[in-house]
Amino acid sequence: MASLLKPEVSLGVAAATGALVYGLYTQFTPTIADMRVAPPGDTNIEASRKAAAWMSATIVGAVSLIAKDPTIFTIGGLMIIFMDWSTRHANAVDPKTGKATTAPNGLAPVATNDGDVVMTFANAG
Repeated sequence: MASLLKPEVSLGVAAATGALVYGLYTQFTPTIADMRVAPPGDTNIEASRKAAAWMSATIVGAVSLIAKDPTIFTIGGLMIIFMDWSTRHANAVDPKTGKATTAPNGLAPVATNDGDVVMTFANAG
C-alpha cells in the first residue's frame, strides 16, 4: 500500500496521532498517581480505560486508513499499548503494599472451612 504522505509529513502526523492518544487517556482516566492510591481493581477506572482504548483505537485506525500510512498506525498503536498498560498497572497497585495485585477489585481468595472447594472473595486488608 502506497502512503499518501511524504516521509517527513508522515512522521509529523504519526507524532500528532500519538499525542492525541495521550490526550484522550489523560482526559478519560484519572492521573496515574490518583489510580495508585485508589483501591486496586476500581471498576470506574477500568471502564474509563476501556473507553479511552476504544476511542484511541478508532481514531488511530481511521487516521492511518485515510492517510494509507503504516507509520501512523505503528506509532499510534504503540502509544495505545503504552498508555493502556500504564493505566492497567496503576489500577492494579495496592496502595498498602505498593505492588500490583492480580485479585479482582482488590479482593483476595479466601478458602471456606465447610469442606467445599469453592473459593470466595473477601477484602485483602
